[in-house]
Amino acid sequence: MKILSIQSAVAYGHVGNSAAVFPLQRIGVEVMPVYTVNFSNHTGYGAWRGPMISPDDVRDVILGIEERGVFPQIDVVLSGYQGGEGIADVILDTVARVREANPAAVYACDPVMGNAKSGCFVAPAIPVLLRERVVPAADIITPNQFELGFLTGTEPADLESTLASADLARAMGPSTVLVTSVERPDRPEGTIEMLAVTDDGAWIVQTPHIPMKANGSGDVTAALFTAHLRRTGDAADALARTTSSVYDLLERTHASGERELQLIESQEAYAHPRLQFEVTKVR
Repeated sequence: MKILSIQSAVAYGHVGNSAAVFPLQRIGVEVMPVYTVNFSNHTGYGAWRGPMISPDDVRDVILGIEERGVFPQIDVVLSGYQGGEGIADVILDTVARVREANPAAVYACDPVMGNAKSGCFVAPAIPVLLRERVVPAADIITPNQFELGFLTGTEPADLESTLASADLARAMGPSTVLVTSVERPDRPEGTIEMLAVTDDGAWIVQTPHIPMKANGSGDVTAALFTAHLRRTGDAADALARTTSSVYDLLERTHASGERELQLIESQEAYAHPRLQFEVTKVR
C-alpha cells in the first residue's frame, strides 16, 4: 500500500506527519510525506520556530512526485490539519489528479477544527471550507463528536443522534465516518468510545478514558484506521485494530509522565495490536 500524506511536520514531538508516518510504516505501508509546515514543535507549547510551507511549494513537491510516475500506484491521499485555504486547494487538486491516475484511490480527511472543551482553534474560514468543499470530496472522514456536529449543523450526544449526524455527514460525500472521542451521556463513568459508520453498518468500541491531552493522537488514529480499512475493507476490524493500538500508545504515554506521545516506544502496539476491546455492531 502507498499513502500520500499531506500534513504538518515537527522536529520535536509527534503531530501531523511526525505522528502518522512511523505507525503506518510499522504496519508495512509505504508513505510519501509532504509537509505543510516544518516547525520545531507543535503550537500547543505557545512558542515555536520554523516555516509554514507556501501552497505553491507544497504543490511543487507533489508535482515532483507525480513526475516520477507514482500517482497510479497511490492507494490513499491522507490529510489532517489545514492551516489555510491555499493548502486545501492543493490537496483537492492532488486528490483529483491521483483519482484520475488510479480510480481506486481514496481520500481520507481528518477535518481538524477543534473540540468540545476548546471550541474551534482554526482560522474562521477553515470550518466552512472543510464543510463545503473538502469533506464532500472525501471517501473517509475522521471527525471528533464536536467536529461532526459542526459539519452537519447538529448536536450529536447519545448514540442515536451521533448515528444520525454520521449519516448526514455521509450524505455529504464520504462513504465512511469514524467518530473519535464519542462521549455519550449514558456511558459508564471513566470511559470513552469510537464509532465507525459505513454502507455496511455501524460499530462502536468502548475503552477506559485516559485523563490526558495527547497532541497527535488523532493523527495516529486517522492514519491507522484509514490504512487498515483500505487493506481489508472491514470497518469493524479496522476499528478494533486502531483502538487497540492508540489505547496502548496513550497508556504508555500517560505512564511515562511525558507530554509528547511515546510513539517509537509503542511500536509493537501498531504491528501486533492486542485487540483487547470488543467491537459491537449497533446497526
